[in-house]
Amino acid sequence: PLNVLYLHSHDTGRYVQPYGHAVHTPELQRLAEEGTLFRQAFCVQPTCSPSRGALLTGTYPHQNGLIGLTHRGFALRDPSQHLSHYLRAQGYLTALAGVQHETADLSRLGYDQILPKEAGQAGGLPAALAFLATVGHERPFFLTVGFHLTHRAFPPPDPADDARYTLPPAGLPDCPAVREDMAAYKTSARHLDAAMGQVLAALATHGHAAKTLVICTTDHGIAFPRMKCNLTDAGLGVMLMLRGPGIPVGRVSDAMVSHLDIFPTLCDLLGTPPPAWLQGASLLPHLRGGGEVHEAVFGQVNYHGAYDPQRSVRTTRWKYIRRFDDRQRAITRNCDGGPSKEFLLAQEPPGWVVAREELYDLVFDPTERQNLAASPAHHGVLAEMRDRLARWMAQTNDPVRHGPIPPPPGAKVESPDDR
Repeated sequence: PLNVLYLHSHDTGRYVQPYGHAVHTPELQRLAEEGTLFRQAFCVQPTCSPSRGALLTGTYPHQNGLIGLTHRGFALRDPSQHLSHYLRAQGYLTALAGVQHETADLSRLGYDQILPKEAGQAGGLPAALAFLATVGHERPFFLTVGFHLTHRAFPPPDPADDARYTLPPAGLPDCPAVREDMAAYKTSARHLDAAMGQVLAALATHGHAAKTLVICTTDHGIAFPRMKCNLTDAGLGVMLMLRGPGIPVGRVSDAMVSHLDIFPTLCDLLGTPPPAWLQGASLLPHLRGGGEVHEAVFGQVNYHGAYDPQRSVRTTRWKYIRRFDDRQRAITRNCDGGPSKEFLLAQEPPGWVVAREELYDLVFDPTERQNLAASPAHHGVLAEMRDRLARWMAQTNDPVRHGPIPPPPGAKVESPDDR
């Protein structure tokens, strides 16, 4: 039986070396070259708990109930759907090291072992290394190793990440504040890479690498304006690398895939029965030479700090976003604080509200700047994308169709006008 190592980070998007960015992450580059990298992988909701809950249950946030952050009072309706419960029932030893964001009560997730966590952003690393050094070979294990890196606040930039020679993220202004912010992110990513590299090295040192499936991803886009908490590709896009038995070596896939596909792919690779509730598709046929995985992938935002209901559908050519609340602000809504946000907030005209519908041509406008929803030449595409989204919302019984989705009792929710 295969072991499963689930490596994950906070707020990394695709801003790492294997995706071509000037972010020095040699360990992740090596991992990508030893397995398969997905260039068009997407999360389901670009906020922390909902994204992780979707990946680990194989269901959309509005189905599993985790539509907001666990430390603000949101929770999974049925924690028994969590991957840790499933693999434990298949005979796996399940262990958690470091960050998780799927529950405020760890006893609900079904791990056999909750490993001790130290202070700091790489707090679960020592325990993960100790686990790999001592775990036996007679029983397969599922080890999840989560890092707070690259969440804000970032460390000061290393000398190698000199802000004067740093390119800001695509779509943000090239100015000192944003360059300094991105330089600090790059340093945080270096630290993440080193920590993940230690886990991968321990896997090899202790004889587990040849029989372990490695899943390496992040929850959503980086914590910059128009990225995290947004349904742009920069918000939904995630790094995703798979390595291990059954995974092609040195392959780079351009197929659109979703975090929801990880659970059914695991079932296929492990030869275990897939639960009936799964919403994604196994990637194994694609990895064995098949074609596309999805014609379209879907995203949503519900709660982060404030309520911000949005839905999206993406094809290889088009992105359609619909908002279900008229009060959204343009670029700073629900965005984590930082130098880039402060700079843009100071420039933002008062009362600036984004459109209720957005349509983007991802071939000619990959950074999603020119909204074509009002263009007469694109009315046919707009109608098709509206229909795709409406059918998916009906099929998945999305409650936002019927009005605002209330938070659970006692949840901490900010004012909708708080930026």
